[in-house]
Amino acid sequence: MSFPIDRPRRLRRTEALRGVVRETRLSTAGFIYPMFVCPGSGARKEVSSMPGVYQQSADKLVEECREVEQLGIPGIILFGLPATKDAQGTSSLVADGVVPKAIEGVRKAKLKLLVITDVCLCEYTDHGHCGVIEHDEVVNDATLGILAQQALTHARAGADVVAPSDMMDGRVAAIRGKLDEHKFENIPIMSYAAKYCSGFYGPFREAAQSAPQFGDRRSYQMDPGNGREALKEVAQDLGEGADIVLVKPALPYLDIIRMVRDRFDVPVAAYNVSGEYSMVKAAAQKNWIEEKRVVLEILTGIQRAGAGIVLTYHAKDAARWLKA
Repeated sequence: MSFPIDRPRRLRRTEALRGVVRETRLSTAGFIYPMFVCPGSGARKEVSSMPGVYQQSADKLVEECREVEQLGIPGIILFGLPATKDAQGTSSLVADGVVPKAIEGVRKAKLKLLVITDVCLCEYTDHGHCGVIEHDEVVNDATLGILAQQALTHARAGADVVAPSDMMDGRVAAIRGKLDEHKFENIPIMSYAAKYCSGFYGPFREAAQSAPQFGDRRSYQMDPGNGREALKEVAQDLGEGADIVLVKPALPYLDIIRMVRDRFDVPVAAYNVSGEYSMVKAAAQKNWIEEKRVVLEILTGIQRAGAGIVLTYHAKDAARWLKA
């Protein structure tokens, strides 16, 4: 068909028409809200580089979780800020640690929220890396048992899903084996399968107090120039027992989300990360952009690329706007 028979603008003429033919319909159904839990009680401190995001104790976190539930957001993902750190990240393994306490609080409040937990060492190690250090290098295999035990600790506390974000080779298999061994075979694993070494993580490292004390994470997180490697990583994690695969960050890697969605018939998640969030907030504060419009456009784009699950700090704002 050609002009003037084919006139695509006919279906753009009114909001009613645009709504009827819209291909991607953004909703809260796939939103996951990231939260940072710290020790103590009555603690709530805003992250300076992430307006509206807080480091908070379990009791305050539960208060915010009530709001999350009321907004129709189905789940949260928890990141822990421990009272103490060491080279092995042992504080991530204790049954009364910050993340288990937060899970317990959510359960006692009888909130109908999916509770996902980050499984990694960077928040718990004094060197800030995601694995054990030997001879100034992050070593892979010595890290796996600690990650598996951390996942088990979270499962015992009542986590619905565990989400390894460390990018160690073989960690999904190690976690799956440990969970199954202890009768948690029904706990799903959401693997950060394609996690890139990105400049967009800066604000998160303030929020999670997880900046590496030396070097960087290029030896274990993916190189930004690689696309086909992401498919290899996803295939490997699925082969080891992952149930959901995640691409991180989202905006610079929409092509990767689409590649994963087209290749694999599994749930695909994407993390709309801290730097992406903070750039929008900073520009909105200066009235350079219309925040609501930009946020909803970003989230629609991530979903349109193929992510059915979106981890985003915008979740609460977006939920309010979508309800309006």
